[in-house]
Amino acid sequence: MNSSTSFLSSLSVALGGGIGALLRYQTGRWMTGLLGPNIVGTFPFATLAVNAIGSIAMGVLAGVLARGGGGEPARLLLGVGLLGGFTTFSAFSLEMVLLIERGQLLFALLYLILSVGLGISGLMIGLNTMRMLG
Repeated sequence: MNSSTSFLSSLSVALGGGIGALLRYQTGRWMTGLLGPNIVGTFPFATLAVNAIGSIAMGVLAGVLARGGGGEPARLLLGVGLLGGFTTFSAFSLEMVLLIERGQLLFALLYLILSVGLGISGLMIGLNTMRMLG
């Protein structure tokens, strides 16, 4: 890979990541407006929603890429960049620890089960949707 290609690939990841991070931020704002700060402050609904939506989108993207659609530029822009900036497993880890430290063990367990279950299920739904369409 030459330096020009490497730079364009990095720029593509950065652009996608910025858009993904902005979408993640706006999702959090929207969820707070929808549910209210008291409810959102009790349970990390926005992070849960972002991870589930991001997993479905990753499944769809994997299906498209497996068919030869978009190639490496799409994988970098959308998969590594946009979905990498949008999904929030680092935030998930922090929120898990905070729930545990606050003694909210049932919420922590619920959050863990829902995050992993919806994430894996979402990816399977997206991937299988693309397989049925093709």
